[in-house]
Amino acid sequence: MDLEHGKCWDSSKKDSWKTILILAYQSLGVVYGDLGISPLYVYKSTFAEDIQHSNTNEEIFGALSFVFWTLTLVPLFKYVFIVLRADDNGEGGTFALYSSICRHAKVSLLPNRQVADEALSTYKLEQPPEKNSSRVKMYLEKHKFLHTALLILVLLGTCMVIGDGLLTPAISVFSAVSGLEFFMSKEHHQYAVIPITCFIIVCLFALQHYGTHRVGFLFAPVVLIWLLCISALGLYNIIHWNSHVYQALSPYYMFKFLKKTRKRGWMSLGGILLCITGSEAMFADLGHFSYAAIQIAFTFLVYPALILAYMGQAAYLSKHHETNYQISFFVSVPESVRWPVLVIAILASIVGSQAIISGTFSIINQSQSLGCFPRVKVVHTSDKIHGQIYIPEINWLLMILCIAVTIGFRDTKHIGNASGLAVMTVMLVTTCLTALVIILCWHKPPILALCFLLFFGSIELLYFSASLTKFREGAWLPILLALFLTTIMFVWHYATIKKYEFDLHNKVSLEWLLALGPSLGIARVPGIGLVFTDLTSGIPANFSRFVTNLPAFHRTLVFVCVKSVPVPHVPPAERYLVGRVGPAAHRSYRCIVRYGYRDVHQDVDSFESELVDRLADFICYDWYKTDRTNLYTDDAVTSRSNESTSDGRLAVIGTVSLSGAPAYEIEETLQPASVSGGFTSVESVTDVIEMEPVRAVQRRVRFAIDDQSDTDAQSEINLQSQQELEDLFAAQQAGTAFILGHSHVRAKQGSSLLKRLAINFGYNFLRRNCRGPDVALKVPPVSLLEVGMVYVV
Repeated sequence: MDLEHGKCWDSSKKDSWKTILILAYQSLGVVYGDLGISPLYVYKSTFAEDIQHSNTNEEIFGALSFVFWTLTLVPLFKYVFIVLRADDNGEGGTFALYSSICRHAKVSLLPNRQVADEALSTYKLEQPPEKNSSRVKMYLEKHKFLHTALLILVLLGTCMVIGDGLLTPAISVFSAVSGLEFFMSKEHHQYAVIPITCFIIVCLFALQHYGTHRVGFLFAPVVLIWLLCISALGLYNIIHWNSHVYQALSPYYMFKFLKKTRKRGWMSLGGILLCITGSEAMFADLGHFSYAAIQIAFTFLVYPALILAYMGQAAYLSKHHETNYQISFFVSVPESVRWPVLVIAILASIVGSQAIISGTFSIINQSQSLGCFPRVKVVHTSDKIHGQIYIPEINWLLMILCIAVTIGFRDTKHIGNASGLAVMTVMLVTTCLTALVIILCWHKPPILALCFLLFFGSIELLYFSASLTKFREGAWLPILLALFLTTIMFVWHYATIKKYEFDLHNKVSLEWLLALGPSLGIARVPGIGLVFTDLTSGIPANFSRFVTNLPAFHRTLVFVCVKSVPVPHVPPAERYLVGRVGPAAHRSYRCIVRYGYRDVHQDVDSFESELVDRLADFICYDWYKTDRTNLYTDDAVTSRSNESTSDGRLAVIGTVSLSGAPAYEIEETLQPASVSGGFTSVESVTDVIEMEPVRAVQRRVRFAIDDQSDTDAQSEINLQSQQELEDLFAAQQAGTAFILGHSHVRAKQGSSLLKRLAINFGYNFLRRNCRGPDVALKVPPVSLLEVGMVYVV
């Protein structure tokens, strides 16, 4: 794995136990903060209204039995032993599952796909599928509505993660601060908890722009101390109050619980399910650690600590049926240690909140990379640690909503109901996607995936149904939020696809570009013109509009396509696909820059300089290969000057060196591989694969140019290539202009009312009020040229 991307685990090697244990320790602060603080509010939410703690102890023992088996089946069996194996090149989360499915089956709605993307080293595919797997794959690929349904399912899970990022800080901090009721009068406590909770939440969000790496070294010790603390308290309560509480772990007590409480007991499951909040973080944060580290940390520390904590609380409550205080975590804490435990609980709740907030930033960034979220400003808070980002707009919006939830609900019961529904929805989405991964990616029999879906899906549906009964008592919030966010994300994605199809229909031919010259009053001005487009072939319509209104363009012209591919990371050596547009004398090029959904986009200065370096490398390679192909004959230069790039190829120009010399890696297409995807357009000889590709046989060639011998260099790189390099560097010195389209999208006449509302009002409102493409690409205003375009879709 690439160390630059924070990958500290290589599955092909056995890491030392020391490394694994260090990773397991570090994962405590990032992964298990949310899950570790759940004992603060589980019993309190369970016994809030629906059931009461009676002298028979059947309710508390039944709740303990449910908690034990839920923790055992969902986080331990489902996530640790199954779902964590469904990683995408070491990455986890909803989009990791989706990208894995999209690579193994043609169900992606992302535009500008290319066969060349499948040659990426991270674009790994498993062994050939089984016959039954092929049937499922063919069925999914055949029905287009299933592609949309799959995307909506992923977007729904994403929205619920965002909702969890809003609700977790509220319930965690509120539950921890509620421990103050033991140190002040009821009247003072009633007016103090809300302001203190809101103050801590404001401080938490206000510190986000510094990045978690500033205080991250404190996270693991805080969570470790908290886990040891609740373990010690649990052991003390078990030994001191009821040493036979372990008998309640029997599933028989779940049966007795439901038999006695019936409908009220089923409704109370909405509180019990809070014991597994944060389980999704084990999978979502997999990319920062390793499978073994997360497995060891949960199995040998987190899981036993949580079980002891819940058993200890149940043991205490089994001997205390009438208390002056509501059932809560701090009731079972001895008075002599309540202050220290309160302080540790508040610190642990902050750490748990930080983990889910960081996860929210990460998943929004992934959504944006895949064209499913309006553009927002992404700030990378650490140069050394990959994936630590900060999104200002989302941060302040979450803070405002989090404070509103705290003030509006004012208790853990309503916040818990809302949080529980969000958590179970995410888990159901993960279960469905993992079932597809079992069939399509692991190539297991569909019956195995069906058993997985039915077993874990039925457990989660039981809790989900219990959460839905709390709709009027807080569960309406995540549903409303998910509908709102899903609508925004789907409208943005739909309009993005329609814009791409419009560009594809209206692109102009290569002949039009080559015909532009002094005879038509067109001037070539010094400098480099970077024309940004979503197209991977052809001349975009915004460039023709630019030349029509301003009859001049730069002497060095580069059509740049910055695209996302369904992999988490693209190695830097494989990022740039470079080719010519027209003959060498025209000085026009195409550069496709590929990023994974978790990659860090470069700033404009490093991008510009690296792009010029890759163009220079391509020029050297292209002329070198021409000389080799023509066997150094006299017509080599003439043939290259008059022809466009041969056979429609784009070269992968990387940074990997062999024996200290520049290395070039190319993909040669041995069969015609230019496809228009059903859209009528004039294809240039440099066109590559679009939309629905035709598989082409490829040969990968890697060689090195020895630059130590001046004589060899002169024989391989002739005078024409030197002139082209000089022109390139002279153009760089003259300055670079970034030419971007400034679009206005309008629904075409005859469109349905729903489409007109989505495009004319919804998308255009989002476009006007979110970051522009120049901000996303970090283009300096002084170098920006915007071309107005009206898209009628």
